[in-house]
Amino acid sequence: MLFNNRCCCNQRQMMMPRQNMMNGCGCGPIIEPTTTRCIQQEFCHEVKHVCPIHTHKINKHIYKHTYTPQYTCSEEDQMVNIDCGSCSQFQ
Repeated sequence: MLFNNRCCCNQRQMMMPRQNMMNGCGCGPIIEPTTTRCIQQEFCHEVKHVCPIHTHKINKHIYKHTYTPQYTCSEEDQMVNIDCGSCSQFQ
């Protein structure tokens, strides 16, 4: 119905707000049910761990004894005097 160039909105017109706006009818907006969007986000956090590692070195000194013969040589001169007497003995 038109009344002083205004639109009187009925229930059918309220169901079609765009068409009513195009016809010049200024009905209030219709609030639709809320649509929930779920956005899953991932956040990567670096957690540093300190792992102490101690190295203990044991130096083992092993002495292996070996024996090497060292040959020596000595020499001795002996003198033997055979004395049969003197020349006077043969006189």
